Amino acid sequence: MEASIQDYEEGLRACAEAAKIWMQVPAPKRGEIVRQIGEALRAKLQYLGRLVSLEMGKILPEGIGEVQEIIDMCDYAVGLSRQLNGSVIPSERPNHMMLEVWNPLGIVGVITAFNFPCAVLGWNACIALVGLMVQQNVNRRFGKCLLELSGNNAIIVMDDADIQLAVRSVLFAAVGTAGQRCTTCRRLLLHETIYHTVLDRLVEVYQQVKIGDPLEKGTLLGPLHTPTSKENFVKGIQAIKEQGGKFLFGGSVVESEGNFVQPAIVEISSNAPTLNEAIEINNSVPQGLSSSIFTRRPEVIFKWIGPHGSDCGIVNVNIPTNGAEIGGAFGGEKATGGGREAGSDSWKQYMRRATWCHQYFLLIVA
Repeated sequence: MEASIQDYEEGLRACAEAAKIWMQVPAPKRGEIVRQIGEALRAKLQYLGRLVSLEMGKILPEGIGEVQEIIDMCDYAVGLSRQLNGSVIPSERPNHMMLEVWNPLGIVGVITAFNFPCAVLGWNACIALVGLMVQQNVNRRFGKCLLELSGNNAIIVMDDADIQLAVRSVLFAAVGTAGQRCTTCRRLLLHETIYHTVLDRLVEVYQQVKIGDPLEKGTLLGPLHTPTSKENFVKGIQAIKEQGGKFLFGGSVVESEGNFVQPAIVEISSNAPTLNEAIEINNSVPQGLSSSIFTRRPEVIFKWIGPHGSDCGIVNVNIPTNGAEIGGAFGGEKATGGGREAGSDSWKQYMRRATWCHQYFLLIVA
């Protein structure tokens, strides 16, 4: 069913009326309602996970995991409802107290993405295709927007890395959700001493990927979301061929009903980069969402997470680019939008900050 502009306006009016009441409810009591939502989701976890898989095409463990993620987010928010703390700021004036308090922002509109139809609602993400338009329109009325957009995520594998761990992580990061995550690994940068070893093992594990019914046990790769997605896949493969990319594996459409394709490994350049070159390549794209490096050396790790390392919002070490936990702030820099959602202090995005100065001892002047 497709809603109309009138439906939208009526819904917005109803939200505005409800917000007047909702904002008067103490935060811990609002947290209790969120807890009940989480419990209701927990009771139907398996069924809802199956629905997510049917709707999106992701494999069943991912569908269940997505519902579990919003349950975890509810649990997190319950605790947070008692932690919306402000600050006490020393005043330079005698007999004055200065405080910083946080109040609910009001109605929040969410444009969410197809790839996580359940979990991202809990995060309040916006999709990349309308991100710039959203920002421009909201800025015209001096509104506030939170943009979590696309990524062009890289994994760097150094010479001292655990090769087996790195290969499994690249597979999960590139093939998980049929490559339709904002945190999907799209680029792989390998040190020259392990270059061919990693590629050979990666081809081996790609050959073992089971493609098929996402509800069937053992399936690792379900269909793309829509026929248009499959068409875009074919166009992308053709563009890679025209640009001289060397296919090491895959890249074809599976001849069957549905939007099934074979994941591809493409070699763009065999010139293995140094650490500094790899970091420069990682940072060279417009987006700045997620990144990962595989190494055991502390000096490399601290450079990677420091000011001269990755410029992404998510900077991982020895884990894939995807699979972020809810406790940390999720989001990225540059064309990714700069917004943060989920954990850490992301709750401030949905609140209105107010500085309160109070003179508590009044001087009576005759």
